[in-house]
Amino acid sequence: MLTQGSVLKVTANGTVTSPVLRGVYVMEHFLGDRPSPPPPSVPAVEPDIRGAATIRELLAKHREDAACSSCHQRIDPPGFALESFDVMGRWRDNYRSLGEGSERIEGVGRSGNEFVHYIGQEVDASGKTADGKAFTDIVEFKKLLLKDEDAIARNLIEQLIVYATGAPVRFSDRDEVAAILEKTKETEYGVRSIIHSIVQSPLFLKK
Repeated sequence: MLTQGSVLKVTANGTVTSPVLRGVYVMEHFLGDRPSPPPPSVPAVEPDIRGAATIRELLAKHREDAACSSCHQRIDPPGFALESFDVMGRWRDNYRSLGEGSERIEGVGRSGNEFVHYIGQEVDASGKTADGKAFTDIVEFKKLLLKDEDAIARNLIEQLIVYATGAPVRFSDRDEVAAILEKTKETEYGVRSIIHSIVQSPLFLKK
């Protein structure tokens, strides 16, 4: 699911990709770890379409702000891992640039007018997770995610409970969530097993 076109498209604005948007999406929808909103005094990081500065350089400067650093240590790694995919979810080895690059490409833009871009810098999809585990690409990042299957399964269970009951999962529900997690562990957290366990739980029957 992490590299489905639908996920990659909804986490881009149609023009450029952002490791921040994709990183936040992975944290919220796959891990259930919702980062705090950015401080109102800190401007958003926008990719440099001229290709003068890489998104990594821009984010590195952004992390120099202590108010941003703690969250971006968790947000940026999954976003970097997905940088090998463009705004439509297609694989790419290089960024596009409106400035000078290695090759000039002519075409037609969304407005129907002539559009020119260049083959820009190579994509770097490597990174290091907040707990210090390094990866070189999306394949290695997926393997790191799967080392904590419990976190992914717990988030899926909570998302399905919200969908099934129409109510958020509250602190008082944690024991029932833990029971469903333990019950479905023997089936390697199969989705069918999770759904059956949810509809048989008090959260669904009595909430």
